[in-house]
Amino acid sequence: MYVPAHFGMDDAAVRDLLDRHGAADLVTATPDGLVATMLPFVHDAAIGEHGALLGHVARNNDQWRLPVTGDALAIVRGPDAYVSPSWYEGKAEHGRVVPTWNYVTAHVYGRLVVHDDPAWVDDLVRRLTAKHEGGRAHPWSVDDAPPRYVAGQLRAIVGMELRISRIEAKAKLSQNRPEPDVAGVVAGLTADGRDEMARAVQAAAGSAHSL
Repeated sequence: MYVPAHFGMDDAAVRDLLDRHGAADLVTATPDGLVATMLPFVHDAAIGEHGALLGHVARNNDQWRLPVTGDALAIVRGPDAYVSPSWYEGKAEHGRVVPTWNYVTAHVYGRLVVHDDPAWVDDLVRRLTAKHEGGRAHPWSVDDAPPRYVAGQLRAIVGMELRISRIEAKAKLSQNRPEPDVAGVVAGLTADGRDEMARAVQAAAGSAHSL
């Protein structure tokens, strides 16, 4: 991934993205060509030298059965949004502005390990549930469902562990624009209801200013 220096992410920002992201695209090169599945992951920093992403696929999904050539890739995404040139102060001054797209993403590479193991998958499902239900007023628990039903559901999925070898991460958040343009981007994103991206742009501008 092409990452200009001003769009690079530090280790803390990458860790935050991996901990908080929703779902990612798992991509593998196989004898049948490229195969991809979108699935939620749990990030476990304690596994191996660089941590791991843990998820699962349906047993009927052939991706887990197909041999992988080289590393697997998980494409993790944070917020993203269109940026209109009309938000830039420079539009009125000289007109030399064009549209762009702001985004946060990480390409996570590593060895793919398959876990066709009900106990491993049960633990993963509980961790995924805790991650996404934990902040709710009335969180759902795996134990809210009948045990026999849960057992049947677990037999229908297979665990996938991406043992991380390297990460390429990028946060393109208008860091290359002058302060008046950044203020315009934040105002425009807020007006469009893209509050998460507006906060990310504002935070990136604050970090750049502090340096």
